[in-house]
Amino acid sequence: MTSTIATDRRSNLVGSLLMIASMGAFAVEDAFIKGAAASMPVGQILVLFGLGGAIVFAGLAVARGEPLWSRDVLSVPMRVRVVFEIVGRLFYVLAISLIPLSAATVILQATPLVVVAGAALFMGETVGWRRWSAIAVGMIGVLVIVQPGADGFSALSVLAILGMLGFAGRDLASRAAPASLGTAILGLYGFLAVVVAGVIYSVYQGQGFVWPGVAGLAHVGAAVLAGVAAYSWLMRAMRTGEVSAVTPFRYTRMLFGVALGVVVFGETLTAAMVVGSVLILASGMFIMWQGRRMGVR
Repeated sequence: MTSTIATDRRSNLVGSLLMIASMGAFAVEDAFIKGAAASMPVGQILVLFGLGGAIVFAGLAVARGEPLWSRDVLSVPMRVRVVFEIVGRLFYVLAISLIPLSAATVILQATPLVVVAGAALFMGETVGWRRWSAIAVGMIGVLVIVQPGADGFSALSVLAILGMLGFAGRDLASRAAPASLGTAILGLYGFLAVVVAGVIYSVYQGQGFVWPGVAGLAHVGAAVLAGVAAYSWLMRAMRTGEVSAVTPFRYTRMLFGVALGVVVFGETLTAAMVVGSVLILASGMFIMWQGRRMGVR
């Protein structure tokens, strides 16, 4: 029994460290994509970014001797995962290109709360009333930031919320994906879904592609490298330890994203963002602490 508990704690620690590394890399990816949006249409950015990531992950899979195709790729969790990947990527990239990076990043930090709730509703993990209360507080934090009905409300903030819901669904589906599919294969099809998202939005928008300059290509290339690293660490994190113990560390993306928004893009934090961030952060911390208490729900 003691050995099992020690193993679980070790898995949770490894998963948590992987999650923190992933969030830092994702924040860097966001910054480069926001930079690319200054010179390229969003649909084109998604297509180039998705192709770049897919090529890298396909190469990694081949190097590891993993088949690029198997029946498991068409499993229900994988199909659900692709749909959520398209939704998450499309709306979040739209969000970071149209609203401050810091605001989009803070809203995205509600993802672990949604993941924990989803793990309870759809995957049978036990989440007691204390953590349900924390999830509710975190959702209030999102409302404080978005400020629906207030003079400062921006409908564009809804894009970040839709992206957040898409990423939460993707993470849960990744947890349920067949164990035979390695991180490289999950990354390959995840990035191919990003290409699909870019094509769909380009057709919807009716805007043609432009010839990217050196700066635009450099931004997308750097985003691909950061995204591949972030994606790999995220998939490993979601498959290591308990969902309710690992996912709260996604809030660290808030720290990275806000810092980049303020330092790189000169953004200003509002009182609503600070209050909302504290509520979301406190909720995530409480869920993490509560999940570590053995037998207490």
